[in-house]
Amino acid sequence: MNYNEFKVLNDAYNKRIGRTDIMYELHNGDSLTDIRDAQNMGFINSDGELTVEGIKAIEKYKVDNAIILAAGAATRFVPLSLEQPKGLYKVKGERIIERQIKQLKAAGINDITLVLGYKKEMFFYLQDKYNVKFIFNDQYNTKNNIYSIYLAKDYLKNTYICSSDDYFVYNPFQKYEYQSFYAGYHVDEKTNEMYVKVNGDNRIISMEKGLTQGNILIGQSFWNEDFSKKFLEYVLEDQTVGIYDNMFWEWLVKDNLSDMPPFYFKKYKADEIFEFDYFEQLRKFDERYIDSSHSKIMERIKLVFRCDEEDIVDFRNISEGMTNTSFIFRIDGVDYIYRYPGEGTEKIISRKNEKKSLQIAKKLGIDPTYIYSDTNEGWKVSKLIHSFREPEYTSFEDSKKVIKVLQKLHKAKIEVEYGMKPWEDACEMEKLLETNNPGAFSEFTGLKEKIRTLYLQTKNDGIEKCFCHGDTYKHNWMIKDDGTTLLIDWEYSGMSDPGIDVGYYIVDAMYDFPQARQFIKEYLGADYSTVKEFHFMAYVAIIAYYWFVWALYRESCGAAMGESLYNWYKIADKYANYLTD
Repeated sequence: MNYNEFKVLNDAYNKRIGRTDIMYELHNGDSLTDIRDAQNMGFINSDGELTVEGIKAIEKYKVDNAIILAAGAATRFVPLSLEQPKGLYKVKGERIIERQIKQLKAAGINDITLVLGYKKEMFFYLQDKYNVKFIFNDQYNTKNNIYSIYLAKDYLKNTYICSSDDYFVYNPFQKYEYQSFYAGYHVDEKTNEMYVKVNGDNRIISMEKGLTQGNILIGQSFWNEDFSKKFLEYVLEDQTVGIYDNMFWEWLVKDNLSDMPPFYFKKYKADEIFEFDYFEQLRKFDERYIDSSHSKIMERIKLVFRCDEEDIVDFRNISEGMTNTSFIFRIDGVDYIYRYPGEGTEKIISRKNEKKSLQIAKKLGIDPTYIYSDTNEGWKVSKLIHSFREPEYTSFEDSKKVIKVLQKLHKAKIEVEYGMKPWEDACEMEKLLETNNPGAFSEFTGLKEKIRTLYLQTKNDGIEKCFCHGDTYKHNWMIKDDGTTLLIDWEYSGMSDPGIDVGYYIVDAMYDFPQARQFIKEYLGADYSTVKEFHFMAYVAIIAYYWFVWALYRESCGAAMGESLYNWYKIADKYANYLTD
């Protein structure tokens, strides 16, 4: 059966069951010749209705199921995505993913599987409401949606592949599909989507990003069994290599297009399929989001600045930090940063203490960016500094700038009732880690004992506690164009040993012993002594150990710490061995 014959039968079937909600791809209609051929073969009757023989002929093209990818955190969709997954937001009064599920079921596709990850529990109600199945992707924050498809490998047959955040004005799904395809439409502008070139039959012959006009891929995709099988061959092979771990599944198809079964472009109109990558796009589509997004975050910003929600614009995501997630927004032409606290941080960070430290740092002129912070939920608003650079670890001139700020901070006559105790705090976090992941720390007991030895050696050597920052790695420093050096993010601040500030800069720079001594001598200046040098060298190991245990705990809460975890372990072990041997 060729495509035109299939289309005649498919149209007849949809007419028979009274489908009037279908969003067809663009075509010129059924030709009279194709209709007569179908009648001659006994597939449709003289009224254009599908016969029993016609149903048997089209049955091989039946769609088996649908997989909806819903694991991602949609970081570009800030601030709404911080509160719930994008697929659960209401558009025109209806949740995006529920609309899609209902459209699939209306087309006779009842076998529907959702791949979940980010805030997965918020989707659980869908199982009882729509009888859908779940697959859980626990690596959604380190791998892209290609891994979600790998997890769904046992479900790939004649399958719709959908995204939970696609909004279809009309129902694009059908009980029967002739060939593998990806939906989309033509644009005359540059977008973030994948562009495709097609031949005369609309078969995709090339795929590329970054064009200024052309056909883009957006919406649903359908894979027949041959396509599913070949795709899985490549996915299974890549599991041992990981080339595509951080890519969308389209990239694997792009790189292997010539070896894939035929893949077609199914063209729609631009006003029939919508994908909201940014909050501003949703505002344009659904005007109810201009006045009120029903977002707690937006309500907080309104209260801080005493403005209307429509005044808050130009949202930009900042790559997730090791502790929190942040985004930029603009009000009256001025850019600000909203800090959203990371999961599990409430157990190791006092937001009340942080707020007091922020007020102190602003008064000292060390951090003038602070505007407001909430002591209960941990969110914070700061002014964005545009023109600055971070210090270069290889530049001793930059080190001198950093040291001057640390000296000013440590010499300030400030006392607070809280502060980091890196050895004791690490021991407490080890208990939390043991609760989350029993036995995870057993292989590090030798390192722990060496750190304990260093801590006891420095405990009563005359170095007094002072007001400290606690997290002095390069990303918390800003060197402005005029040379002014700022220190931001005061979550770990308080009365502590000054070795934590000096030591952690050395840790993150991964200085060897001569470089560390140079930094310490510059900091001590006229107060230098070998006893004090040993103290600060020891705190390189102690603070590295603290952050290593912190990273283990954060990973037990689901965060991905990456290479930093190993670097902290390596420095702690290196300096501990050097100073205790």
